Amino acid sequence: MTEPTRRNVLRGAAALAAGGVAATYTSGAAAHATTGAAAAERHPFLEGAFAPVREEVTAFDLPVTGRIPRELAGRYLRTGPNVLGLEDPRAHHWMLGEGMVHGVRLRDGRAEWYRNRWVRSSGVAAKLGEPYPWPVPAEDFAPNTHVISHHGRILALQESGPPPYELDGELNTLGPYDFGGSLDGAYTAHTKFDARADELHAVTYHPTWDHVRHLVVDRGGRVVRTHRIEVADNPMMHDFALTERYVVVFDVPVTFDPQPGKVVPYKWNLNHPARVGVMKRSGGPVRWFGVDPVFYSHTLNAYEHGSSVVVDLTTMPAPFEVSGKLGYGGPSASGPPVLERWTIDLARGSVRRRVLDDRPQEFPRVNESLVSRRHRYGYAASPGELLDVYLDKPANTFGNALIKHDFRGGRSEVHRFGPGAAASEAVFVPSAGSKAEDDGYALAYVHNPDRGASDLVILSAQDFTAKPLARVHLPKPVPLGFHGSWVAD
Repeated sequence: MTEPTRRNVLRGAAALAAGGVAATYTSGAAAHATTGAAAAERHPFLEGAFAPVREEVTAFDLPVTGRIPRELAGRYLRTGPNVLGLEDPRAHHWMLGEGMVHGVRLRDGRAEWYRNRWVRSSGVAAKLGEPYPWPVPAEDFAPNTHVISHHGRILALQESGPPPYELDGELNTLGPYDFGGSLDGAYTAHTKFDARADELHAVTYHPTWDHVRHLVVDRGGRVVRTHRIEVADNPMMHDFALTERYVVVFDVPVTFDPQPGKVVPYKWNLNHPARVGVMKRSGGPVRWFGVDPVFYSHTLNAYEHGSSVVVDLTTMPAPFEVSGKLGYGGPSASGPPVLERWTIDLARGSVRRRVLDDRPQEFPRVNESLVSRRHRYGYAASPGELLDVYLDKPANTFGNALIKHDFRGGRSEVHRFGPGAAASEAVFVPSAGSKAEDDGYALAYVHNPDRGASDLVILSAQDFTAKPLARVHLPKPVPLGFHGSWVAD
């Protein structure tokens, strides 16, 4: 099976120029163009903390500094782009890379194994010289944005076209997953699981639609409700928010722009007004509220407070340029992402925006048991190298760090890792039988510059600035990537 056509890639979630990728995987290494003008150029998404790994690794009985809490029994999984076969670095963008999932298996106080595996889309299988034993989806791509679990299934996710892929507990690909035939069209990379209602929610978009869709998946893994929300200009709708009664969608001025030669076919659209919409979870009309031009990145959580809906999220100032020079330039060239709170007053019909923390930060997470309900704590990452590349200049960050926010107390704690120690998104894992919201652990992959590889760092969430409880030493680097999950036994 050949690579997806340019048209399909432009229409799909990868939404990137397929011409920049060729099936040149040879002897476990991606062939990079290194001659002529390309050799003199800098390609930051292929260097440093972003450098793709060249091979799949399985390592057992990993060395550990400190002590792994024995109650941590499960798998810490995180995915991200890891380009496989590259003909021309000038046509490459970070988001183009085929998805690779990295996982560490913890049990009985031991780190039993580390694995990294490319998701076997039809294109990845072809590059690796492997058979692709399933019907090829109409829009196929190795999902690189998120990996979640839902009632026993592990799903690698991508937005806007390609289907999810199911993985087994050892990260082998089990094939594309369409929720038992109930998924019609695109899915999302950012689901919200309401633990009390036992529902998995998604807001999906596609460049050919004149609407976006709110989907609800039941515990059996089937889409049981679909509601369409009309929008103009085919906007990118990367994330959304959920409360006990409402779905919150963000319609911002980043819209589809399939011009020939664009690495990423989206642009900042001055003629597209920014707004936020609130809809009942059961469906019905959407109430729209205008806001100043801004790009939201990820939502931490949302909840209802009286007649208002409160959303904590990371935002980037306008204009948000999806890609700059040579396709790798800064999406947040106007400024780094910061943490905001939007209070949508349904009674007064207004939105109040307030910056909660203006330090550069991304990938906000919450105790997942509180999704759609009021939270006190949240966690975010400040990966200096990511911010430097996005800004195309030093971000003047306060160092590679993880941040714990106490929204009730109005304060935060920072765990710093130092120069060269790029920290990925932190995932909160509750302690067994925990009653306090922050009784548990924060897990993240962090680059270890002394070893030239990565560690799985385990922090006590209640003693956040203290020395890590454990550092699991991985045999290879884990490139800076996107999102992940704790999959408990």
